[in-house]
Amino acid sequence: MAGGARVCPNLVCLGQIGAAHGVRGEVRLRSFTADPEAIAAYGPLETEDGRRVEIESLRAAKDHFVARLSGVADREAAERLTKARLYVPRERLPRIDQPDEFYHADLIGLAVLDRAGARLGSVVGVHNFGAGDLIEVKPDAGDKTELIAFDAATVPAIDIAGGHLVVDLPKPDTAMPPPLQGKPAAKRSGGG
Repeated sequence: MAGGARVCPNLVCLGQIGAAHGVRGEVRLRSFTADPEAIAAYGPLETEDGRRVEIESLRAAKDHFVARLSGVADREAAERLTKARLYVPRERLPRIDQPDEFYHADLIGLAVLDRAGARLGSVVGVHNFGAGDLIEVKPDAGDKTELIAFDAATVPAIDIAGGHLVVDLPKPDTAMPPPLQGKPAAKRSGGG
């Protein structure tokens, strides 16, 4: 992370501040929580550089929220927070009891194995651009990351404690381009 940001493995990113909204210190806010409005219920959040952020009010806008933050009273103060990611300590997150649900943070760093157990790379991101969750994999051979569907058919096994997940890549003779050939809690869909 740039700009003197610190890396803390027990923090989970719940959202990101966008541009200032108006002149009274409000900001645009994107929430990454399963229930987007729930971001305000986690209590004080923290930025990468250690600033404490409390959401006083939140209202829905077209594709984001408009938030009033404690201690941010004018546009200039709001602009200083632009692009700040908001984190919460892992222990404040609810426990997940469903076997097919995971926090994105649990998947980042997992080794990616094929069905035979050969290592292909590691998970560096989890994304959803509107058509379902994707895992971003950095192959062991090469520096380009690649996207793979995060569903039960493509990712049939996940072992968080063991530090890996298994991918079942389509056969080269299928009509789809093969994954790993090109170049954000996640829940796997039923597959198919």
